[in-house]
Amino acid sequence: MSRTIDVTFLLLDDFSHIAFSCAVEPLRIANLLSGKELYRWQLASPSGESATCSNRTVTLVDQGLEPLPSRSSLFLISGLNVGERASADVLSFIRRERSRGTLIGAICSGAFVLAKAGLLDGRRAAMHWAFHDSFQENFPDVELVRNVFVADETFVTASGGTAATDLMLHLIGETHGMDLAMAIADQMVYSGVRPAHATQQISVQARYGIRNPHIAEAIRLLNESAPYFMPTSEIARRIGISTRQLERLFQKHLKMSPKKYAINQKLTKARNLLLQTEQSISEIALACGYESPSHFIRTYQNRFGVTPHNQRVFTQGGQSVHQMA
Repeated sequence: MSRTIDVTFLLLDDFSHIAFSCAVEPLRIANLLSGKELYRWQLASPSGESATCSNRTVTLVDQGLEPLPSRSSLFLISGLNVGERASADVLSFIRRERSRGTLIGAICSGAFVLAKAGLLDGRRAAMHWAFHDSFQENFPDVELVRNVFVADETFVTASGGTAATDLMLHLIGETHGMDLAMAIADQMVYSGVRPAHATQQISVQARYGIRNPHIAEAIRLLNESAPYFMPTSEIARRIGISTRQLERLFQKHLKMSPKKYAINQKLTKARNLLLQTEQSISEIALACGYESPSHFIRTYQNRFGVTPHNQRVFTQGGQSVHQMA
């Protein structure tokens, strides 16, 4: 007879409600379908009373940062403003549970907290794509992947949203068999179960209905050469078509030039760093491939209608652009 597995979900304020629901519901349904208490879970938060998610729903919890039952699993779930939520008390709690042998995982932006606790250096980790730019700037020794989840490391991580379900189904399947995992997916009307190596974001090709191999290869070369993007003429040469033909393909399928696509990628990264880090304007300009802050500021204002400095001022104390996390 399988022993009941104790799971604690540590919820940090501004956590992702969808990620939490997608993580806990597979455990509930596993018990329902098996007719046994395969999993027992409790909720924790730094206050020991409640946690407020990013949609402002308040969730009552069972405990604070006290020691967990022996042989437990701990899943940290966070979301927006994760840097502020990774307090010294939270970091001490995670390190303490690690030393006690607790199995630890993180969902959505939770990998940021594990990395700040010094647990992910030299390891692979997954987190929501919206936080990738700031994470890579803060923790260059962590191998951040764009997978939906990572389950073959000491610390399992999932990227958030429905990826939490993918991770939980994977873990349930490993312990209790894939028949149960697939039955849970059916109960959740979840037909798109993804393996760990699946990518988080819809590809540009799928998003725009593009099937042209030249466009796909050009985008790959552009993304791999960031932030100092490869010239259009060099991309065309490598693909084996003329520069003029490549320009026409981009205009036809993406309604922009390759250069405009590259600029949009740079500015998206810049906005992420502005809203998620304390880096200076000059540091962000350099990280995004701009040789001078003044050029960066002009380009940013032309694209978003606001200067980088004012972008930060307008969003301080308000909602982040990354509410999908």
